[in-house]
Amino acid sequence: MRVLVTGASGFLGRAVAAAVRDAGHEVRTFQRRPSGVDGVTDVLGTMTDPAAVRSAVADVEAVVHLAAKVSLAGDPADFERVNIEGTRDLLAAARDAGATRFVFVSSPSVAHTGASIAGDDATPASPGTARGDYARTKAAAERLALGADAPGFAVVAVRPHLVWGPGDEQLVGRIVDRARRGRLPVLDSGAALIDTCYVDNAATAMVAALHRAEDVHGRAYVVTNGEPRPVGELLAGICTASGVAAPRRHVPAAIARVAGSLVEAVWRIRPGTDEPPMTRFLAEQLSTAHWFDQRRTRADLRWSPSVSVDQGLRALAAAAADPDGHRRRP
Repeated sequence: MRVLVTGASGFLGRAVAAAVRDAGHEVRTFQRRPSGVDGVTDVLGTMTDPAAVRSAVADVEAVVHLAAKVSLAGDPADFERVNIEGTRDLLAAARDAGATRFVFVSSPSVAHTGASIAGDDATPASPGTARGDYARTKAAAERLALGADAPGFAVVAVRPHLVWGPGDEQLVGRIVDRARRGRLPVLDSGAALIDTCYVDNAATAMVAALHRAEDVHGRAYVVTNGEPRPVGELLAGICTASGVAAPRRHVPAAIARVAGSLVEAVWRIRPGTDEPPMTRFLAEQLSTAHWFDQRRTRADLRWSPSVSVDQGLRALAAAAADPDGHRRRP
């Protein structure tokens, strides 16, 4: 198929574009800067430009939509323009162009209310209860996408959970930077179980959703490694693999949540030049369980992860030891 992958200059987007290419499809990408992926055709533009969106999607048969504003802080209007209106424009353009499959790359945060998640399946996206502007707008966008599912236009939502791997600046980069500066506490005992998704696994899950769209359309799937581990253990593993000391300072989660709410209030008035050091959402993510039942995901998508957490940590350590080398597979 001719497949458009949006957001292919990002960490996960590059991996998805490469995986779709490796599956034998003709890949076009759409984002603000070159993707750096060999064997694909880059189209440069932004999700806030409807004309550029329509040009990018012309003549494609399928879309994998990753482009989004991803941040812990920022102007709410920016999140809405990119994540909601951009998705609305892309859905309309894809239908008009004759595309028959649309994979919307979402996030488990679209259905997260702050409480622990222990073995749940994908519950409905809820913009009204999602925590933070990113989750709120992604929830609204997922509902738009699934609402566009129709005969001849098969839409699937895939929610990869905490994607990481060599070259990741969103999760691994932030953990390492904060640990290096002594700003990465372990909340409570660090025993809350969380699951993650190694980047190669997330990418192959998107390809599986693309291939299975006509059979599983109209549904949402959470994608993880299926290996829940204590959050303190995961943080230590990522830090050790990246060559920095694991966090040892423990902070009560209740205090971190209050501090996160205060920081969010300050950032709304006087935004910093960097991500806020703590938010209520981040405090919740570091102190509550969030792992998911993967049986429906694996059965419906006919997919399973190929890289374990331990293999991923070894790949992370290899990349840290040879930062100028090519990215190694685990």
